[in-house]
Amino acid sequence: MPHPHGLSQWHDCVSTHLPHLSVPQRTVLALWSFGIVLAHSCGHTSVATLVAMLLYQSDQTVRERLHEWRRPAERKRGASQGGKRRDLDVTTCFAPLLRWVIQLLPTDCRTLAVAMDASTLGQRFTILNISVVIRGSAIPIAGTIVAATAKGAWRPHWERLFGALRGVTPVDWTVIVLADRGLYARWLFHTITAMGWHPFLRINRQGQYGPADSAAYRPLLQVITKGAAPWRGRVTCFKTRERQPDCTLLARWDAAYAEP
Repeated sequence: MPHPHGLSQWHDCVSTHLPHLSVPQRTVLALWSFGIVLAHSCGHTSVATLVAMLLYQSDQTVRERLHEWRRPAERKRGASQGGKRRDLDVTTCFAPLLRWVIQLLPTDCRTLAVAMDASTLGQRFTILNISVVIRGSAIPIAGTIVAATAKGAWRPHWERLFGALRGVTPVDWTVIVLADRGLYARWLFHTITAMGWHPFLRINRQGQYGPADSAAYRPLLQVITKGAAPWRGRVTCFKTRERQPDCTLLARWDAAYAEP
């Protein structure tokens, strides 16, 4: 059946940048993503209905096709009768997605901003996500979902996400990794620097820092006053040895803001 205008090109683009996927996986991923863009929604029903209209197929046929793509191999149709089915390991897509984004940047670009974020959906899920920040938007390239109330550290998840992106960015690029307050940790600082990237981690005002030219520690509260010029300096951040990185501390407190 002929594809509607644009879908063939879309399929070719997906196949070019994610060649490690099987042909069925690339085909249904193209349908999913094409439908999401046109429907302005990622809802299963919305996407299935729109794609069904484009392909002149029944809603139920398309809905099942999209749903089958997300199922684990053992639950796919025909698996119980001995048919060979494949799981889609999304982590294998993280590095290709980052390469794809890099190829979209201007040829003279040598810098990249990456943001990490933890978004909680009520008491159900927490989404740990790494995105490329570009043109006022954030393009997700790696992520995982954990139970919001589950016990256990996020460290293994973040390390796995960063590990999947190791070696992708050109060695002569400057990559900064941004995170809001609450995501700072010494292991995270070193995980980022081990990749050749630069941590840009926002921290709270609690704690102390030691300037590189002094043996004394000072409260972070005293780094800067409201309305003063921005400050930067090489420091050992925090007094507790287990938390300390040797780093550059940046501070800014514009008059319009309640906190630095």
